[in-house]
Amino acid sequence: MPSFTASSAPSRSSSTSPSTWPPLRLPLTDLLAGSAAGAAQVIVGQPLDTVRVRMQTAPRGAFKGTWDVLVQTIRFEGVRGLFKGMASPLLGISAQNSLLFTAFALSKRLISPSSTQLSVAQTAAAGSIAGGANAILASPVELFKIRLQTQYTHSAANAEGTAATQKLSVIARDLWNQHGLACGVMRGFQITFFREILAYAGFYGAFAASKLFWQRQLLEREPAGYAPSASYSQTQQTLPIWALMASGSMGGIANWLACYPLDVIKSRVQQSTAPLPRAYILHYFRTIARDEGPSAFGRGLMPTLLRAIPAAAATFTTYELVKGMLES
Repeated sequence: MPSFTASSAPSRSSSTSPSTWPPLRLPLTDLLAGSAAGAAQVIVGQPLDTVRVRMQTAPRGAFKGTWDVLVQTIRFEGVRGLFKGMASPLLGISAQNSLLFTAFALSKRLISPSSTQLSVAQTAAAGSIAGGANAILASPVELFKIRLQTQYTHSAANAEGTAATQKLSVIARDLWNQHGLACGVMRGFQITFFREILAYAGFYGAFAASKLFWQRQLLEREPAGYAPSASYSQTQQTLPIWALMASGSMGGIANWLACYPLDVIKSRVQQSTAPLPRAYILHYFRTIARDEGPSAFGRGLMPTLLRAIPAAAATFTTYELVKGMLES
């Protein structure tokens, strides 16, 4: 899931024409603040993320629902069990933000030659391109996270005797030594690539549309004669933090709705150690649909959507605080 930062859209410069893109550069302040915000997002959202992954990957009938996952995890593993796998995204958040910011900035320039003509649809398209690039880092980061999150201790889901003591460094070393890069550390890259394309199109499109909506709703607070533009780059008028948080939540919800069935398959692929057939995405889709029915592709969706609200709040609050300190 992306970090909701102000750098996800172009900003105006007093020395640059509104119709011309400013010089491309890596926004270091936004990157540092965005990395801190991403870390806050991981910490706040990790418990429900663990619930999501366990509901997606556990044997059928192992859990009765979201509450049962929480109860069993806390009962057998303590509260710390809900934070399994957190080290991987925390270590990778800065690198992912760097790649994402740069890819998104380049994608917007590729799609539109003018910074004032980027529509919500174009923004979603740019987000999908950035998402595809982001898969390069997201794939191994999520692989390690899922391997850690699916280590159980005496729960109903521990039917296969999964080890509960492996650390991130051990998992990474074993994957590399036993399977190498393509089949080990980058296992599931293909489906991660497709998932990220859909997810980031949903996120950036909904985030842009929501910001534009709130800008129009708050129009009465603007000076007389002000009129909002329908282009995304024109929504950079200052919005209150609650409007940004609401937009971030909408973006997060759209992110998951756009890609959730693929995310279920991705979790199964990355959690499994079985050799992958050539057309493994279609193979897993058919197997899950046949053995568990269509509802399996929505398993864990509710805690995932609920996670978007506190995650957005933590992200935006941290971003604003850190950026304010860096610029003071």
